[in-house]
Amino acid sequence: MIRFLQPWWLLAVLPVFALAAFYVWRQLHRRAYAMRFTNVDLLRTVAPKGLGWRRHVPATAFLLCLLVLATALARPAVDTKEPLERATVMLAIDVSLSMQADDVAPNRLEAAQEAAKQFVSELPESYNLGLVSFAKAANVLVPPGKDRDAVTSAIDGLVLAEATATGEAVFTCLEAIRSVPTDGAAGIPPARIVLLSDGFRTSGRAVEEAAAAAQAANVPVSTIAFGTDTGQVDIGGQLQRVPVDRLALAELAETTEGYFYEAASVSELKQVYQDMGSSIGFRTEPREVTQWYAGVALLLALCAGAFSLLWSSRML
Repeated sequence: MIRFLQPWWLLAVLPVFALAAFYVWRQLHRRAYAMRFTNVDLLRTVAPKGLGWRRHVPATAFLLCLLVLATALARPAVDTKEPLERATVMLAIDVSLSMQADDVAPNRLEAAQEAAKQFVSELPESYNLGLVSFAKAANVLVPPGKDRDAVTSAIDGLVLAEATATGEAVFTCLEAIRSVPTDGAAGIPPARIVLLSDGFRTSGRAVEEAAAAAQAANVPVSTIAFGTDTGQVDIGGQLQRVPVDRLALAELAETTEGYFYEAASVSELKQVYQDMGSSIGFRTEPREVTQWYAGVALLLALCAGAFSLLWSSRML
């Protein structure tokens, strides 16, 4: 079905209709003037044989050409359905103060940022990707979508804050996954969560509660631990030990049937999404067909000129 992207341009057809009305009026006026001759036999001898209906063909083709061109200004389009992959991966990155420990070079946060960007570069472009950062609370920095540059830029701009809400990070990722449009497909899309942290929840809902929610939603959570047992950070002028909580991160991954890593390679990270499956929806997009209107207008203009030359030796 044809629809117009800029329908107000359809007003351009009004001058064309006015010109057509003037042409009809002019032809009727011309016929009335011809009837003033009372000597029909004399009129037949001085006037050449008429073209009859053919003399209206060039003008009609020309008017149709103008009408099509005026309609083309409104940008006609047809709706087309484009397949849209709904499979989604959410990255959750810990930005708690403990992530500034330098027991992982250059420090835990920078190592996590590098691993996250490497993961982004390897993830198939068809998948949706979103980003959540978490400290005392969890925030969606980039909602699930196809924009990889936005995710990479947000990863580079991560800022440290107090506390660690690991459970809230999982819950926030699950909410973001549920926000992915259905686009005609059934249910929530196949999804994965990749959580990069040094563990030890200090805020928000429990990790066990989050794991149960992810398990119920059939969303595996893969965890990557950054840090060692000897990690230390300077907080408020005091040096504090911040050992990595491997056990909590490993249990979160195991409960949800995800993967647990300590030093994940690119090939290992591919395990996170390689068995994820697919869910194809359809997005309706307008496909402009102005060029077809322009082509029809050109054909009508050529016909108008050709018929006029053929029957009257004039262009129009």
